[in-house]
Amino acid sequence: MTIEVPVLRLGLAGFNEAQQRIAADVVRAARSERAEWQIANFADADAWWVEGSRTMVLPGAILRVQPGIPSGRSVQLALGDVDRPVGFTLPLAVEGFQPAVTFDADNRAQSVAVLNQFADWLQNLLSQFCLASSLAEHQPTLTSGTWEVLRGSDLLAVVDLRLGAGVAPGVSASDLAGASWCIRDHGAVKIPASFPRSSVSQLMWQYASRTQRDLLPPHYRNQPLFFRRPPRLPQRLLRDAHLLLLRELVAQPGMTFEQLQQATGLAEGPLARHLSALYVVGSITANPRRAEGSGTRRPIEDSAPGTAGSVFLSELDPAAFTAALRQQGALGDRTAPAPLVTDRTMPAPLMPERRQG
Repeated sequence: MTIEVPVLRLGLAGFNEAQQRIAADVVRAARSERAEWQIANFADADAWWVEGSRTMVLPGAILRVQPGIPSGRSVQLALGDVDRPVGFTLPLAVEGFQPAVTFDADNRAQSVAVLNQFADWLQNLLSQFCLASSLAEHQPTLTSGTWEVLRGSDLLAVVDLRLGAGVAPGVSASDLAGASWCIRDHGAVKIPASFPRSSVSQLMWQYASRTQRDLLPPHYRNQPLFFRRPPRLPQRLLRDAHLLLLRELVAQPGMTFEQLQQATGLAEGPLARHLSALYVVGSITANPRRAEGSGTRRPIEDSAPGTAGSVFLSELDPAAFTAALRQQGALGDRTAPAPLVTDRTMPAPLMPERRQG
C-alpha cells in the first residue's frame, strides 16, 4: 500500500508577481518524499513567507505588510498570536527588527532550506496526515474498539473515537505504508504521553482538506443530501463555504449535489472537496433516517470514511447550531454565518514553543 505524500501550504505576504513566480519555483524544488509544498491562500497556510522590505512594525507588536501588487491588500499580524512558521525576506525595512527566520529570496538553495526547516517544525502535522491517509485506505470499523497501528512490534499510532488519535513523533508515510491495524478492546490501550494527539474529527478534516483523493461516496453526487449534526471542530477550521453548505441543507433538506452547486455557485471540484470534509466528520448524510430532526437516535453507528458513513460525533449543541443556521436562512442573507456555539477541542500547537517573527 502507498500512503500519499502530505501537502503543506505556504502563504505569501507582500510579494510582487516576479517574487511569486520565484516562490512557486522554490516550492516545486522543495518537494520530497516527506512533504509537498503548495502556494495557498495566506489565511489558510501552514507557514508564511513575508516580504521584509514591505514590513512595518506598529505599536502593540503588530506587523503590517504592504501589498506587492496594485490589486493586493495589506496584511496585519499580531506577533503574539502567530502560531505557524514565518520567514522574512531580506533586506528588512525596520532597523532593530530581528525575526527568527530570515533568508535571501533570490538564493534558491537558501529558500529551499527554509522550507525544509519549516517541514521539521510541522512534522506532527505531517505524521497526522499520513495516519489519516492510512485510515482512509484501511477503513477499519472504529466503533468496535481501539486500534493500534503497528510496524512489527513498534507502536506507531493509536486511534479511538473516545481517546482521539495519537501518532508517534516523526512517523512518515513509509513507516505507515508497511504497518498493520490491530483491534483492541476499549480501555485496553492508552495513547502514550509522547504522542501528539488530536480528535479523530480534526485528523480526518485536515486530511480531507489536503488530499487529492476523492473521499465523497459516489451516491452523494446523485442522491438527496441532509444535514446530520454540527462538525466536531474548532470554529476556526470551518470556512464560509462549509457553513454555507450546511445552511442550505438545514433550510432545504434533501438538496442534491447539482442543486447545491446551483444554490452556492461553487464549481464541481471545490464543492466535492467541501462536501467530503463535511462527510468525514459526520455532518452530512445521504440517509434521511440519519438526518437531523428525523427522530432516529443512534450511537456511534457508522463506519469509517468510504463505507456506510462517517464515524464522528459532534460536541457542539445541535439545537443551537441548527437554530442559528435556520435563522440566517430565514433572513435571506446569502453570506455564510458563523453560528458555532462552542470551541472546546483545540489542536495541540504544531510549532516548538517559540514565537516566530
